[in-house]
Amino acid sequence: MVMASATHEMDFGARPLIVGVDEAGRGPLAGPVVAAAVVLCQPVPNGLADSKQLSAKRRETLDTRIRADCAWGLGVVEPEEIDRLNILVATMHAMTRAVAQLVERLGAEPDFILIDGNFTPHGRCAEWRWHQARAIIGGDASEPAISAASIVAKEWRDRLMCEAAEAHPHYGWEHNKGYGTPQHLEALREHGPTPLHRQSFAPVAQLALL
Repeated sequence: MVMASATHEMDFGARPLIVGVDEAGRGPLAGPVVAAAVVLCQPVPNGLADSKQLSAKRRETLDTRIRADCAWGLGVVEPEEIDRLNILVATMHAMTRAVAQLVERLGAEPDFILIDGNFTPHGRCAEWRWHQARAIIGGDASEPAISAASIVAKEWRDRLMCEAAEAHPHYGWEHNKGYGTPQHLEALREHGPTPLHRQSFAPVAQLALL
């Protein structure tokens, strides 16, 4: 599943086209992993930071501003594909899809792609075609384009999990977003896994042994 938007024509002028990429949802027991790719608008939104360091209200405000004024793309990899690929490779696929859709919408190739973390999708996803990518540890706190991507990815995934909580109310996803909190683990033991649970993750897989 891939979704993206570039809300209006952006004039990059002589500026290098820098794409920031980050993901949300590598660790949860349920739900998709989501990656976002962002090219920042000018002026850059004030207050960009690692999404985990922002209040929910501030993150929501920035997400709205980024998606309204900047160019962005999303890649969403669902639990079934996560189980088939493993979470690292699934994350690389989500990032690849996010960048590909963003580039398609922009009609221009990036000069640089900055990715939060230790790895790029190069060699880990056959569809990745960009050599000008660099992984930056802590990039979501140090590179504004990555910070913007982290905000968009987290907010998008959080909305998906809140929607999923309406269909599966026992697990507290509207609060824990699929992470293995005590409430979530207790609900797993009582009600079993849903189709949105990652069957390859140990707390879910071990239920079959009980």
